[in-house]
Amino acid sequence: MKATGQRSTLGLIVLGLLAEEPMHAYRMQQLIRQRGKDRVVNVRARQSLYQVVERLLRLGLIAVRETVPGGSHPDRVVYAITEAGRETATEWQRQMLSLGRDPFPEFVAAVSMLMALPPDDARRQLERRIELLAADLAETEAVLAASDGLPRLFLLDEEYRRALLTAELAWVRSVVTDLRDRRLDWDEPWRRRVAADFDLPPDEARSPDERTTS
Repeated sequence: MKATGQRSTLGLIVLGLLAEEPMHAYRMQQLIRQRGKDRVVNVRARQSLYQVVERLLRLGLIAVRETVPGGSHPDRVVYAITEAGRETATEWQRQMLSLGRDPFPEFVAAVSMLMALPPDDARRQLERRIELLAADLAETEAVLAASDGLPRLFLLDEEYRRALLTAELAWVRSVVTDLRDRRLDWDEPWRRRVAADFDLPPDEARSPDERTTS
């Protein structure tokens, strides 16, 4: 790990908030929800935010500004971004915009092994996914409709979400249609024939060292 640490989506959001003004973790949590950032980073577990704050603190990207007495409530620690934190936030932002992606998403891995399920079972699971995607898309459309008047700059994440959901929904529906109409079909004997035609023979699948010692 570099001195600035591995980049983090929630860490970027926290640094962005602290670049606006010093604040305590509870204030961060409120703003994340108020601004809809909980739709782009996982803050369902309250502890995750505090863990990120502690990590940024250890890395020197933020610092304690003051501790505010809470009276009947626990004292609240107010954090401020450091110069290193500003530089790191800028670098993370550039990297995430130009390079950021999830190279090994679960769904793609499952699609690559679709033949492990019988066709009808695979179709039923994808139909369930269609329901979830359609619900997510409807929610995103509602968020955009309710944000009328807000500058587009603050809605780009929702626009992007809508584009991805629309594309994935159309593709999954096309696969389900092909499964239902049996244009996409398989069984175990067919799988074995394909494996026999395309897989490497057992001897070639071994490494050179294994072939030498056998």
